[in-house]
Amino acid sequence: MEAHEETFRRLYAAHFDAVLGYSLRRTDRPEDAADVVAETFVVAWRRIGHVPSDAALPWLYGVARRLLANQRRGELRRRRLGERLRTDLAVVVPDLSDDVVQRAEVNAAMARLSARDEEILQLHLWEGLEPREISDVLGLSPAIVRPRLSRARSRLRAVLGDFGPPGNDPEPAGHIPGKQPIPVREEER
Repeated sequence: MEAHEETFRRLYAAHFDAVLGYSLRRTDRPEDAADVVAETFVVAWRRIGHVPSDAALPWLYGVARRLLANQRRGELRRRRLGERLRTDLAVVVPDLSDDVVQRAEVNAAMARLSARDEEILQLHLWEGLEPREISDVLGLSPAIVRPRLSRARSRLRAVLGDFGPPGNDPEPAGHIPGKQPIPVREEER
């Protein structure tokens, strides 16, 4: 084992700079070159018995060349995958900008409510929980949750009305022009 280590140390000391220069001239980023050099010497360590003593540098260049080719193929695959994903996502993912604006308005309105109203509305609107499920989360009976939710929704509609146009608004309180009003579920009526 000592002879193996000593042979590798001599190989590394004699050819590290040359392999680094070779790799740097063939990569765009120094960190990619460093990866190639490290992997080249890992291969040399594992295959030290196959390194020709009279042509060690060309052998190391050959290893580095194959590693660079693998690196380029991997980068090309990643770039193509990224392009394909961007194309697919542009088709699949809808434009949510209107939803983001509406959600920001609702969040701003909810921030003006009490913490109790805000919590019950978040559980209902954001988490999609029914009154019986909200009662489990809050540790209250459904008979208490239903009227609290109803009152909280009414307060939210009133606050949302402040975000609408001033004056005689023909829309119901809480309605944001161009948006669907917040639906009232059947069990809340």
